[in-house]
Amino acid sequence: MPTLTPPKDCHSMRELRVQIDKLDRQLIEMLVARAGYIDRASALKPGEGLPARIPERVEDVVQKVRMNSDELGMDPDLAEKLWRTLIDWSIAREERVLGSD
Repeated sequence: MPTLTPPKDCHSMRELRVQIDKLDRQLIEMLVARAGYIDRASALKPGEGLPARIPERVEDVVQKVRMNSDELGMDPDLAEKLWRTLIDWSIAREERVLGSD
């Protein structure tokens, strides 16, 4: 991943936007990696008798996200909304593979 220039070292909007674009790409790369783990879960869950949606796991992930976001200075409510969307998308992806949609 390319090194980002710290925000305080950006001296124009152009410089700042370049860094935001780099960061956006890194976020997408990380989401693609996360989707790879979701795909692997789709392969492992049938052998373990697990459904795509496991409510306890969803809430565990959300609680960890809220805790991490608060610790790192992100609004936990925003993080929860983003992750619930991501989790719903992930579960739908698993259900398509598992044939339980």
